[in-house]
Parts: sequence; structure tokens; C-alpha cells
Amino acid sequence: MTQYGIFTIANESHQPDKLKSSSSSRNPPTSLTRPIVRSEGQTTMKVLVTGGAGYVGSVVADGLLTAGHQVIVLDNLQQGHRAAVSPTAEFIPADICDPDALSNLFRQSGIDAVMHMAAETVIEFSITDPKRYFVTNVVGGINLLNVMLKHSVHRLIFSSTAAVYGEPHTVPIEETHPMSPINAYGASKLMFEQILEWYGRAYGLKHVSFRYFNAAGATENLGEAHRPETHLIPNVLNAALSKKSVSIFGSDYPTKDGSCIRDYVHVVDIARAHILALEKLDLFNGRAYNLGNQQGYSVIDVIETAKKVTGIDIPAKVSPRRPGDPAVLVASSSLARSELGWKPRFPQLETIIDSAWRWMPEHPGGYGD
Repeated sequence: MTQYGIFTIANESHQPDKLKSSSSSRNPPTSLTRPIVRSEGQTTMKVLVTGGAGYVGSVVADGLLTAGHQVIVLDNLQQGHRAAVSPTAEFIPADICDPDALSNLFRQSGIDAVMHMAAETVIEFSITDPKRYFVTNVVGGINLLNVMLKHSVHRLIFSSTAAVYGEPHTVPIEETHPMSPINAYGASKLMFEQILEWYGRAYGLKHVSFRYFNAAGATENLGEAHRPETHLIPNVLNAALSKKSVSIFGSDYPTKDGSCIRDYVHVVDIARAHILALEKLDLFNGRAYNLGNQQGYSVIDVIETAKKVTGIDIPAKVSPRRPGDPAVLVASSSLARSELGWKPRFPQLETIIDSAWRWMPEHPGGYGD
């Protein structure tokens, strides 16, 4: 096994010969293989991870377990997968929009802190059906906060998004950048950040929010399997496996090659940031942090890098733009680096794609559900 931070990723020998990576990134430097450990003297907590059967939530839950915490995963499995939940975590099939289910859970479980990942997240649907985003991401979030307060739980780490910024005026985007979301997804996340501020002032809720850019990559056991899959990297790799073409949504953006530019951050690095924030919540209560690699890659860059990683020629076709897609989103993560001590261990696009490529042949069809 090659260890990526707090997780392991299958080595080349675990893949069928025809699917072995051609990338030189398959053997990451030893400096990237050191596991994250809980700080000396850090209290073990019982942590609720909402949306913990989803892509990012499952990796965060796994990281919490590795760091020595007890974990409860709550997920309605609309986008999550039961098989993505570790057998050492307690699983509760429920919805944050069900306050009675939340009350029962908090009354029985002795929860110390919450990692709030549950959300409606597909940007293109947020244009055509915004109601579901405000119901889940705002109303459901308020349900969670009210139940937390009722049971004297005052520690929360929130999974926000770079979509709160909308079209950037400056790049890289800093946390002080004006926030003008251009879709209901970003607007709903921004609303909840603002709600957290008010709950902090009025009720003593301690909170940190992470505005992360494009989560990508995989661990040995956990990867991307959305229904439907809208994220670029898994769609490009699925095209490599299926010998079908991948769509480039828009070729007329004001970028170097006309395709959108995004800042990709390894999902393991995102998980590490959440755990660091939980440990340092008393020091940095109320902060919002960007998580990114401070380098942007276009859609065409991703396709070309995937060709290198897989050794497969991946055909591409140009399709119309998707509504609500900004041209460029690249993060400045200097605040997270300076205050939390967070630094991406896997910033290279090739390494990120390689980890995702290793996961896919071992999980054909995702999690099988």
C-alpha cells in the first residue's frame, strides 16, 4: 500500500495490467506518506458527521476514526453509500430535514461535536430547482443547529463551498473577496455561514467553515460515485474506461484555452483540514477558510493529464456551457496555512488523478448500490 496522509491507496500491483497507471506519480515521495496523528493531549470526542456516507463526508469520517475519535454517521443515502461508511462508525439512516430523528439521535448519543457535510450539491440542478437547495442546506441546517443547542452541543465544522464567491474579481480568491453567488447552491451555503455567525453571537456556538474548491482524488477504499456523476475527473476517467468521449462544457470562456479553470484539492487534504479545525476550534472560532492548492487547471489540462496517467487516448467533445459555472475559481489558502498549519500534501494534479484512477478499477460501478 502507498499511504496518502491518513489513508492508504492501492499500489500498482492491485490493478489489472491493462489498467495500470502510466504516471510517474504512482510512487509519491516519502514526505507525503506520514500519517496525521491527533495532537498530544487532544481530547477524544464523539463526532457526528452529517452526510458521512458521501464522497467527502466518508473520507472525513475515516480520518476522524484514524485520529482516535468516535464517529456517528448520519446520511439519508440520497447521494451517499452505505458501503462507504466504516464498520467502526455508527450509522444512522436519517435526514437533517427530520427534526424528530435528529432529536432522538442527540438525546441518545452524547455527541460532543458535529462535522456538517450533508447538503444538496449539484450546481446545475440548483438553477432549475432551487427549492431543494434552500430546504436542505438552509432549513435542514437550522434543524441541526436547534437540536444541537437543545442538547448543549456547541462545536461545529461546516462544509461550505467556493461557490459563495460567484464570479471572482481577483484570482486567487481570498476569504475577504466579495461574496455574490450565482447559483442557489452557493447562495444556500452563504446563508448558512451567515446563520452560523448569528448563532455564534447569540448562543455561543463555536464554528469553523471551509470553502473548498474542487474536491478530487481517492483513498484505497473511498472514491467518487455520484448519482448522476457531474464532477470532471471521475467523468474523464470513466470515459477512459468506457472508451467514450468526455464533454467539455463550454469552449468560449475567457481563459487560456476557452475551458473553465478550477483549483483541485485532494479529498484527503480536505479531511485533514477538518480534523485540524476541530482540534483548534477554541483558537479560531468563527473563521471561514478557503481550501485549495492555489493553482488552477483547465478542463483541457485535466483531460490531457488523465491521458498521461491512464495511458489511454480520451476523446473529448465540446458541449454548451452549463448554467451557473464561473470561468475561473482558484483559491488563496494562505489563511488556513498560517492559522491551522494546513498544507496540502497532494497538490499535484497528476497525483490527484492517479489516486482516483487506482480506485475506479477496484470499484466498478462505484459502491455497487
